Amino acid sequence: MKKYNIAVVGATGNVGREILNILDFRKFPVNKIFALASSKSEGTKIVYGNDKEVTVSNLEKFNFKEIDIVLSSAGSNISKNFSPKAVKEGSIIIDNTSYFRMEKNIPLIVPEVNPDDLNKYKKKKIIANPNCSTIQMVIALKPIHDLFKIKRIVVSTYQSTSGAGKTAMDELFHQTLDVYKNKPLEPSFFSKRIAFNLIPHIDDFLDNGDTKEENKMIEETQKILNTKLEIFSTCVRVPVFVGHGESVYIETEKKINLKKAISAMKKFPGLSVVNENIDGGYVTPDESAGEDDVFVSRIRVKDEKKMGMWVVADNLRKGAALNTVQIAELLIKKYLK
Repeated sequence: MKKYNIAVVGATGNVGREILNILDFRKFPVNKIFALASSKSEGTKIVYGNDKEVTVSNLEKFNFKEIDIVLSSAGSNISKNFSPKAVKEGSIIIDNTSYFRMEKNIPLIVPEVNPDDLNKYKKKKIIANPNCSTIQMVIALKPIHDLFKIKRIVVSTYQSTSGAGKTAMDELFHQTLDVYKNKPLEPSFFSKRIAFNLIPHIDDFLDNGDTKEENKMIEETQKILNTKLEIFSTCVRVPVFVGHGESVYIETEKKINLKKAISAMKKFPGLSVVNENIDGGYVTPDESAGEDDVFVSRIRVKDEKKMGMWVVADNLRKGAALNTVQIAELLIKKYLK
């Protein structure tokens, strides 16, 4: 089997470290692996997988001429600045930031949902990884859309602090301790207290009242499913470390057969159905942490064309790192043999 030289950009972050672990766990055909980050992390040792170690190199000084695939999770501005250089030097980029997602000639891929769109990567040698909340929702909805054609989605997300990075997780940790110590709480990263609270605000506000996070879910879902269906999204940050939850309501053009819907969801790759109408007969974000699948519970149908469900997933794995690696696996299977 052919092996590939891989560079992980943003290797010291939550998602970058997870990518390294998943590459090792899934036995990705790696020849050489390079961990890239800012100059302040240069020389840092990262331990990953089964006692493997890699030394961080400086992204700004790195030569990509030997790199086959770049897996990037270092922020939009960094992707904007280094990507043209990496592509020019011969690399293919799988980017986990929002910077390239809505560009017309750059595919936005969830391998279980729209694998055929990957062939568009040849135009710019860049592939975009969707937003974490978008990924888990489209995996849950794809089998329903194929059967009954969704025309409208209303989704409320409950997103963990790890989706905002290590600093956000640290703020939740320290604020939680301060509550029990009766210390005054001073929000720093978040606009308001995150411990024992909910914040209905993720990313910047747009002129129409949506936030950028909500707009990402709308536009990305339409692009991935290749349809301009109506979507209303509300994104909420919650005091959880890992794992996103979503309450999803849909309306369809065709009458929904609940048994057929659940059967299709059970057969869909990467999707697990835990749907028992008993205490504990559902999956929570806590239980999704460390798991690869997206989990669906609380499935209900009303008035034949209306359906509701609860969707959870590990936002660092399937919502980011795992999906990135799966795109790379699909890329080498279909195009880089």
